[in-house]
Amino acid sequence: MIRQAWNEQIMRGVFFAAACTSVLAVAFICIFLFHNGTLALSEIGLWDFLSGTVWRPNIEIFGIFPMIVGSLYVTAGAVLVGVPVGIFTAVFMAFYCPKKLYKPLKAATDILAGIPSVVYGFFGLVIIVPLVRDFGQFLGMGGNGNSIVTASLLLGIMILPTVISVTEASLRAVPTLYYEGAVALGATHEQSIFKVVVPAAKSGIVAAVVLGIGRAIGETMAVIMVAGNQARIPSDIFQGVRTLTANVVIEMGYATDLHREALIATGVVLFSFILLINLCLALLNRKEQ
Repeated sequence: MIRQAWNEQIMRGVFFAAACTSVLAVAFICIFLFHNGTLALSEIGLWDFLSGTVWRPNIEIFGIFPMIVGSLYVTAGAVLVGVPVGIFTAVFMAFYCPKKLYKPLKAATDILAGIPSVVYGFFGLVIIVPLVRDFGQFLGMGGNGNSIVTASLLLGIMILPTVISVTEASLRAVPTLYYEGAVALGATHEQSIFKVVVPAAKSGIVAAVVLGIGRAIGETMAVIMVAGNQARIPSDIFQGVRTLTANVVIEMGYATDLHREALIATGVVLFSFILLINLCLALLNRKEQ
């Protein structure tokens, strides 16, 4: 008994240390980002940094508003592409998919989640970019294919595994009594699913969407390869943009002094977006409870 009690205490300490490690890692990241980022913001000016439309490190002009717009455009496009497809795929897998087809479909979803970002980038560069270029020229919009549309389509594909897996798990977590009760009251199969089960799983579906947004807004390598990397405010969706993540990765290798601090401040802005998204999710879940 004494030995078992000691083992329990040791394992409790191990679990507590693991939890503290996760918390400390997040805390150190926050301290590093905000400490180094505020140095640049104090010298450049918060408003000038966020609202400036010109990014020219050679003359120490740092305005990230075009990158903020680019990140929002690309992320919104990815959500419009990936979220509906992901949710309907999850509904199909949970309620309509034949047993023989489920395993291959689930395996394909898992493979999508494991493909490296650079491979997605090559796929977008070779397949999606020419298609978007031809389509844009057909519409008379021009462009070389490296654009908001291309990045949105590619990111929409990349967030599919996250949206599908979390949504399917949420749908399967709904008690079967909900579905059976709706059918017993005379609802059809589709009505029971979309008017009873899906609303009951709304918090999980919202979490899937938020995780997809986090994946899209934080993606770097694939976006660099297909978005055009042009630090400007686009006038249409067939023009190239530069995102916040791409801005950091492209220039951090040779940045020094104020330029480097401005890039770290860009990371602070991106980190703040992620925190804001998670805060909105927490408030939404608390409201539902």
